[in-house]
Amino acid sequence: MSLSQKTAGMLRAVMLALSLALGACSQPVPPPEVTDELTVGVRNAPATYYTNQQNEPAGFEHDLLRAFAQTQGWAVDWVEEDRRETLFEMLDSHHIHLAAAVLPRGVVKDRHLIAGPALFETPIHVVYRANDKAPRNAADLVGKRVALLAGSGHLPLLMREKRKHPQLVWTVLERAWPEELLAQLDAGEHDAVLINGMDYDALRNAYPRLAVAFDLGEPQKIVWALAPRSSRALQNALARFVEQAQQDGTVKRIYERYFGHVRRLGTEDVLGILQRHPQRLPALRTHFHEAQTLTGIDWRLLAAIGYQESQWNASATSPTGVRGLMMLTSETADRMGVGNRLDARQSILGGARYLVILKESLPGRIAEPDRTWLALAAYNQGLGHLEDARRIAQARGGDPDSWLDVKEALPYLSRGTYAGAMKYGYARGFEALSFAENVRNYYDILLRMEPAYDSLLHLGRGEKTPSTPG
Repeated sequence: MSLSQKTAGMLRAVMLALSLALGACSQPVPPPEVTDELTVGVRNAPATYYTNQQNEPAGFEHDLLRAFAQTQGWAVDWVEEDRRETLFEMLDSHHIHLAAAVLPRGVVKDRHLIAGPALFETPIHVVYRANDKAPRNAADLVGKRVALLAGSGHLPLLMREKRKHPQLVWTVLERAWPEELLAQLDAGEHDAVLINGMDYDALRNAYPRLAVAFDLGEPQKIVWALAPRSSRALQNALARFVEQAQQDGTVKRIYERYFGHVRRLGTEDVLGILQRHPQRLPALRTHFHEAQTLTGIDWRLLAAIGYQESQWNASATSPTGVRGLMMLTSETADRMGVGNRLDARQSILGGARYLVILKESLPGRIAEPDRTWLALAAYNQGLGHLEDARRIAQARGGDPDSWLDVKEALPYLSRGTYAGAMKYGYARGFEALSFAENVRNYYDILLRMEPAYDSLLHLGRGEKTPSTPG
């Protein structure tokens, strides 16, 4: 056989193998109850699915779907696509079992897909630049540059308004994400945009110059979409899970994880950290990196604490005697080996070590991220008052290991009716609540603005290992 014949034969074999592989990939997925694997199509978005700072998948819908799969004993195969329409096509061809992308029930039904039970309701915000005159209703959008996302389910609302206001016009953005929509508005490319409240909440602190003008129409019911002729077993399992998750607080707890804190900061608070960031953080960044190396705590979380405490002012002093960038009491400074509270490096390292001690003092069963949020409240008011709040949470029928339940209990520390449950006495628990929630917000902002720090990578480049100050 000639060399050319051998080559041709090899090529045919390769093409056949490739054809078989592609054919296998194009086969519809069997029901999850048969394979014990749920194939889910998702769209990268803050409320649905993304990769977090630990390089792990995260997002409200991701966590809720993972909880659903766990109740069934199924693994999850995540399929990420850019467009909702692509997800719908994959459902039509049965290449995925379920699609999650903050999908309005009306949009799912219009595509003749099966809509799962409603997960939550979200308003439809009309968002504008806060420095402009706020539109009060749809009539005020006439003559304005209005934009919305394709597949958002908002188009029928504008079509209805156009019957009343024929000169109303808009632009539909294809292949765009919620963040692109807000970024374009912020840059002046539009005068107003329509966006789901849940998508806006996830991004509101990234765009402090934007604001909600009014809500258009009724809130949308958000669902997961299932393929036509989905197995009855999958539909029933999903319905049972959503009903149970709403009753036992699973939906509420996961919502808290991602969105429970986002509305606490005002516009001036967000603008404040954005303005001080380039002025004050560069001189402190090395100290925060060092603190992460010593403690393992993300330096951006430590920087968020420093900003909340002192706005990154190493000379800050309060009327109650706490001092320095991380606002340490003299007692805490002594425990942490901080000789000079007004020295930025010592304060940062001392505050980081103190946070580690607080986290380690909590019961081992408390999982992240609740462990960190509870430790932040203790950073502000001490472990004793936190324990009182945990007792109150339990007395009120809540979970003392859940930040969601404890943060609702913290304000009761200043109420005499709960004195019997307060071993450590009166405390301004609402201040600890505000402290922890503000730090969470500043941390979110810094995650978007500052890269992660890999201490091992920097040590590998010949940097010296930082020494612990005495």
